[in-house]
Amino acid sequence: MIIEPSKRANTVQEYYFSRNNRRLDAMRQAGTDVINLGIGSPDMPPADEVIETLANEARKPNVHGYQSYVGIPELRNGYAQWYEQWYGVKLNPSNEILPLIGSKEGIMHIMMAFINEGDGVLVPDPGYPTYSSVANLVGARTIKYKLYEHLGWQPDFDELEKTDLKGVKMMWINYPNMPTGAPATMELYEKIVDFGRRHSILICNDNPYSFILNEHPISLLAVEGAKDVAIELNSMSKAHNMAGWRFGMAASNADVIATVLKVKSNMDSGVFRPMQMAAAKALTLQKDWFDKINKEYRERQKYAFEIMETLGCKVNRKQGGLFVWAQVADKWANAEAQSDEVLKQTGVFITPGFIFGSQGERFLRISLCAKVPVFEEALKRIKAMK
Repeated sequence: MIIEPSKRANTVQEYYFSRNNRRLDAMRQAGTDVINLGIGSPDMPPADEVIETLANEARKPNVHGYQSYVGIPELRNGYAQWYEQWYGVKLNPSNEILPLIGSKEGIMHIMMAFINEGDGVLVPDPGYPTYSSVANLVGARTIKYKLYEHLGWQPDFDELEKTDLKGVKMMWINYPNMPTGAPATMELYEKIVDFGRRHSILICNDNPYSFILNEHPISLLAVEGAKDVAIELNSMSKAHNMAGWRFGMAASNADVIATVLKVKSNMDSGVFRPMQMAAAKALTLQKDWFDKINKEYRERQKYAFEIMETLGCKVNRKQGGLFVWAQVADKWANAEAQSDEVLKQTGVFITPGFIFGSQGERFLRISLCAKVPVFEEALKRIKAMK
């Protein structure tokens, strides 16, 4: 390369799943029939009426220009009604909601809006790798706080209070948790809001899994006064099968949203209006839609549990979300060693938990984003392992 990369680019590596996909592609080209139970990309389509709305709206001649930076009113109102119906949270659609091109971009926008170089950012371990990588990109001090299995994959608050919090400005949380599948409780959310208020830390809750294998969706913003110290991201990728559509949102008080908009409005020009209309339609889907999706995921989850148990892993069957998380047997040095051996012998890829942090080094994760016949074949191969 003639031009030297920025120092910023050298603070991160290519996303693990991007690198791993090349490895799996090479195996396929060499003749291996690879089954990928790694990344959580929903394989079912959106509701028929959502697709029909997109098609009908796209035929209109006057909808193909640039769109508002804050999303169309129909979408913002849809998000507000969705939050009130499912979470019991009232949001002002005009200034407390910001539609996003997926919640992943929201992580970047929020950190760019609030974090200066050297500011501290608390990120969970295990947790979504993007929290750490974006913190590195904006020049933050990344401070990992541990989630503990014996605490239901919640933080030890006594340990958090003993952490040097000088200069810490932001804390990322994610429930139902990825990768562990652990649910949140209102008691946990109340503790976190109190922690943020006492230490003047912006709490950022990433909440895309609340409808997947979870009977009682809850929001951090349901805690009294949470909007004063917190921002919540949500997404249509998982619960509405719209991952490739790239629809997410951020919700908080008007000042926080206005600050994030300063960054966002300089980085994109909104989403195609027919897609926004279709997303608004998706937000009106009722319980029967979520029940149908969860019925399918529940069936897949049974196979994922059996795969983990066949591999000798310790599985907690009381977990939700889009993945199954399990601890490897003592005979393995770590989860990566077992993942590599399974891939070598069977062509089945299962994600090693080290990519989510040190607390995941002895855990494997299976995505539920594969059809039942694929799970059946994966289980058959694993049962035949030596």
